[in-house]
This record gives sequence, C-alpha cells and structure tokens, in this order.
Amino acid sequence: MELQIDRLPSPIGAIVLISDGAALRALDFEDYEERMHRLLRLHYGDYRLTPARTPDFIRGPIEGYFEGDLPALARVPVQTGGTAFQRKVWAALRQIPAGTTMTYGQLAAATGSPNASRAVGLANGSNPVGIVVPCHRVVGADGSLTGYAGGTDRKRWLLAHEGVPFRASRVA
Repeated sequence: MELQIDRLPSPIGAIVLISDGAALRALDFEDYEERMHRLLRLHYGDYRLTPARTPDFIRGPIEGYFEGDLPALARVPVQTGGTAFQRKVWAALRQIPAGTTMTYGQLAAATGSPNASRAVGLANGSNPVGIVVPCHRVVGADGSLTGYAGGTDRKRWLLAHEGVPFRASRVA
C-alpha cells in the first residue's frame, strides 16, 4: 500500500499524518510514531510511506481544530483497517460531540454491545486516527481520565481545549 506521511505542529507536540491522498489513514504524535507503524502493519500489512504534504481538505480541518474550530474534525475523511467491531467502535467515537465525554459502558451501549465494555476499551486503544476519531473523549465510569495512547497530559489538554474540565462527569 502506498501512503503519504506528513508532520503537523500542534500545541501538544508534533503530529504525524498518514494519508492515501483521499482520506486520513493514521494520526499519532511524533513521539508515539513506532506505535503508529505497528498499527499500520497490523491493519495494512506491507506499506510504503512517501513524504508529501497532506491534502488541504484533510490538513486544514485538523489545523482548524487546534485554532478553536472544534467541529472541523467532522470534515476529515477517514479510512481505516481493523475488524468490523473496531470500525463500529471508531464510527461511534466520531459521534461524540466536542465538549462532551462518554464512558466505556456508554460507548459499548452506543455500538449495540452493552456488555462489551472491555472489548470497546481495546478497540478504543487501537484507534489509528487519534484526535479525529476522538478516543480522548472516553473517560472512566466516574468521569476520571483513563489511559490515552498519547498520554494523559495530552488527553487532559484536548478535553480542556474542547471545554471539558479535568475529571468532568459531563457525559454525552
């Protein structure tokens, strides 16, 4: 698979963007790039990355998000690998509005699998398109921050950027 790699500065560290020219395939923080490559190999097998500027219809909304246009992420086309269940969880994540959070149990219910909180958590943790597929909006049952592949400090920043205070129990 031929993919393009680009880097984007952000207030919480450099971000690596992987696209196929038509959709975003992966997004991760530069200091977690090896994790991103593991996910790319897992989902696509062999791939080759060519340095190229991410198309503006992908890059622009991500930049806009960091500039305060929170709904801009909804305009980013995303194409992922993964199992049917993972893609279902990732689609449900995209339905969580900026400024709100959801617990793993609520996310499981939203996917039609109310008893699958653990499986939902694993799918959430395997999300290859962080921020755009907003896994950072999932919190513990008590509203506390839980693990985040980019680190809890970044999760806290993203939620605060969206207007959700730390340890908020505001639930979608």
